[in-house]
Amino acid sequence: MLRSFLTLLVITLLSACSSPIANKNPINQTFPEVLGENLREQKVVIPNELEGQARLLLIGYVQDAQFDIDRWLIGLDMTKTAVTAYEIPTIEGMVPRMFERFINNGMRAGIPKNLWGGVITVYQGADKVTNLTGTENPNNARVLLLDADGKIIFFYDEGFAVEPLNNLRALLR
Repeated sequence: MLRSFLTLLVITLLSACSSPIANKNPINQTFPEVLGENLREQKVVIPNELEGQARLLLIGYVQDAQFDIDRWLIGLDMTKTAVTAYEIPTIEGMVPRMFERFINNGMRAGIPKNLWGGVITVYQGADKVTNLTGTENPNNARVLLLDADGKIIFFYDEGFAVEPLNNLRALLR
């Protein structure tokens, strides 16, 4: 419990140190190549090494974005949407990188082990992602659907809603 509290405290303090970047709609852009590490401690080049023809990235810049991510995952599951989804906690700055192991261990403590492969943290190169989508309203997850070439064909950053979920499902058909 103390570890989770400290993890949340560190993430909150570290995310409060950065200036917001104006939100952008990255539709039709190619997702930048960034190096992440899944919770199994395997290096992953995003988007190149992600499985699936269409890949859904659920990006969170702060801990509170997990609420949106969970609602998207539940919506996808309840509607039996066939897409490979990845959670991408993205934390910008040198200070968070110094606490990378501590933050990742905090996530491991709260996420079932069988899901660790689909949670890929991005620290180094996080600025490429934040510059792509913007960071205003950081509690909202960034939901991006990439085609097989890494081109963004769906984007939503206003929380979870049924209509965007249905729009995403229509694209996948």
